[in-house]
Amino acid sequence: MNTSVRGKMPLGDTRSCVRTVHRRRGGKCLVDPQIPFAVRHARNDMTSMKHILKTAVLCILLGGTASCGSGQKGVRLIADEDRRKIDVLFDGKLFTSYIFPDNMEKPALYPVYTANGTVVTRGFPRDPRPAERVDHPHHVGIWFNFGNVNGLDFWNNSGAIPENEKHRYGIIRHRQITHIENGREQGELSVVCDWTDAAGTTLLQENTRFIFGGRGDWRIIERITSLTAHHDTVVFTDNKEGLIAIRTDRAFEEPSERPDIFLDLHGKPAGEPAVRNEGVNGTYRNSEGLENERHVWGKQARWVCLSAEKDGEQISIAMFDHPDNPGYPAHWHTRGYGLFAANNMGSRVFDRSSPLFELTLKRGETVTFRHCIAIKTNGFATDSELNELSAKMNYHYR
Repeated sequence: MNTSVRGKMPLGDTRSCVRTVHRRRGGKCLVDPQIPFAVRHARNDMTSMKHILKTAVLCILLGGTASCGSGQKGVRLIADEDRRKIDVLFDGKLFTSYIFPDNMEKPALYPVYTANGTVVTRGFPRDPRPAERVDHPHHVGIWFNFGNVNGLDFWNNSGAIPENEKHRYGIIRHRQITHIENGREQGELSVVCDWTDAAGTTLLQENTRFIFGGRGDWRIIERITSLTAHHDTVVFTDNKEGLIAIRTDRAFEEPSERPDIFLDLHGKPAGEPAVRNEGVNGTYRNSEGLENERHVWGKQARWVCLSAEKDGEQISIAMFDHPDNPGYPAHWHTRGYGLFAANNMGSRVFDRSSPLFELTLKRGETVTFRHCIAIKTNGFATDSELNELSAKMNYHYR
C-alpha cells in the first residue's frame, strides 16, 4: 500500500466484462453448466446484455426447467438495466441488491434479507414503512464512504441537501461492472466507481469486489475496496462519519425515551414527536465484551454485533474489521437508532487521547480496505461463532 498514514460503466458500457463461471481448476475458469449457452458466449455489447437479461427472466419464469439448468441452488446475480441494480439471489430468493440509481449520491446494497427472507435494513427514504424514523436520509442499506476527503463530506450527501450547499459534498458514481461470477457456494461482483466533487471532478477511483455467500442460517457479505488517487493528492482526515455502515430495521434500535418523528400507516411523518418503542429491542456488543450504544460507541474492536428479535425471529448482524486495514482495530460509530459503522479513519474524534488520523494518497497511490458483514437468523450469534469468523476473515484476502 503506497500511502502516507498518520495516526491510526454504466451497465451497458462496452468496456465491461461480465463473466459467469462455476469454479477454477488448473488456473482455468470453468463455465457453470447450469448457465444458458447464450449467457456463456455473449459478446460485451448492449445487444448481448439485453439478451442476457431476457434469458435470465425466462429462467425465472420457467422455474428452472431443462432449458435453464437444474434448479436455482447457489448464488445468482441478475442485472436489471432499467432499474439500475443487480439482484443477488441465494437459492432463488433475494438476498440483497447492488443499487446505483441516478437519484442517489452513492451506490448501496439495499435491501438486505436474512436466510428466512426477513428484511433487516430500514426502508426510509426509498421504501418507507410505518413507525420508521425519518432522520438521516443518506442512510440507505449498506454503504461505504467517508466524511472528510479533501474537505468534502461524502457521508452526509443526499437529495435533502439544498443545491446551493452541494459544493461542500462529494458524490460516488457507479461507472462500470467489471466482473460477475455465479456459483453454488458464493457469488462475486466487481465494480468501478468514481468519487467526485459536485462539479464532477474525480478525486478517487474505487474498485470494489463483493463476495456473497453463506450456509444454513448465515448470510455473508465480504467487501474489498481499493481507492486510488486520480489526478491530485487526496487526504482523508479524522472524522466520525465513516466508513462501512448499515442502517437497520426498526427492531434493531435500542429503546429510547427521547421523543421523535415517526412514519404513519401511509408512510408520512406523523404529527408531533412521540416516544415509540413497540417492537424495539436491539442490543449492541463488541469483541471486547462491551454492550449497548453507550459503551460500544467510539471504542476500538475487531467486531461489533447488533442483535434483535423481529416478529419472533432472533437475528444478529455482525460487522468485522480486518487486520490489514489502516487504523485496525477500527473505532465504531454505533447509534441506538440503528446505525452502525466500522470507522478505520476516525481516531481522535472518538477518543481525545488518541492521535489525529490522517491518510494521504499521492497521485496513483492506492489504499485497500477489507470488511465482512454476517447475518445470522434462527438464534443469536454467539461470541465463539463471531470470534471464529473474525479469525477466518483473511481467507479470501491474502
